Amino acid sequence: MGRLFLMLVSVAFYSAAVAALVFLIGWVGAFDFMPLTVDKGREAPLTTALAVNIALLALFGLQHSVMARPGFKAGWTKIIPEPIERSFYLLATVLVLGALFHFWHPIEGVLWSVQNEAARVAIWTVFWAGWAILLLSTFLLNHFELFGLQQAWQNLSGKQAAPPMMRTPLFYKLVRHPLYTGFFLGLWATPDMTYSHALMAAGFTVYIVIGISYEERDLLGVFGEQYAEYRKRVGAFLPGIGKQT
Repeated sequence: MGRLFLMLVSVAFYSAAVAALVFLIGWVGAFDFMPLTVDKGREAPLTTALAVNIALLALFGLQHSVMARPGFKAGWTKIIPEPIERSFYLLATVLVLGALFHFWHPIEGVLWSVQNEAARVAIWTVFWAGWAILLLSTFLLNHFELFGLQQAWQNLSGKQAAPPMMRTPLFYKLVRHPLYTGFFLGLWATPDMTYSHALMAAGFTVYIVIGISYEERDLLGVFGEQYAEYRKRVGAFLPGIGKQT
């Protein structure tokens, strides 16, 4: 495939991923202007809703975990050009999220609903702070590599990728996975916790906890003792908590 074409594919898939992320924030926040949210969508009996929703969450977890592993990438890049391997990962994520948004079945019931206006503002502040931490964390390392644009650009310009280098800027000095810390805050910080929202947040949380073990194994494979020492000093999601000795 032509290098320019691969670059255009990468830009298109990046744009789709950004749009999906914006929709995800609105979907999780269950804002009134959204056409679909975690609390607004298809209707079905409880057993059907639980089965479909859990299957959708499992699909997201499998796609994210399997496609991110080095073994899968090695086989996948025999079919897909390596410069846009990450871009196709993003496309798969967009499709899985689209299925989640479209087929999610809200479940009736409320676990809590905060009525105090000051408390609601505080909770919404945490919600937005979480998504801001998530986004900033991608830029602290390499946003454009994470979203596939850098690989396609290097291919277009004929540049070689630099060897991976371990860095721990800002949030990464406090926790090993600030991106997921932000995701947790965005998922759980809501003044109106419905059964639907709780199921969704719990499902994503389970995926993250399981997925991190595989991700850290890969990082140990790349950075070796340097990352092992980092795990001893720095907590996983909260400062000082989850160190690996």
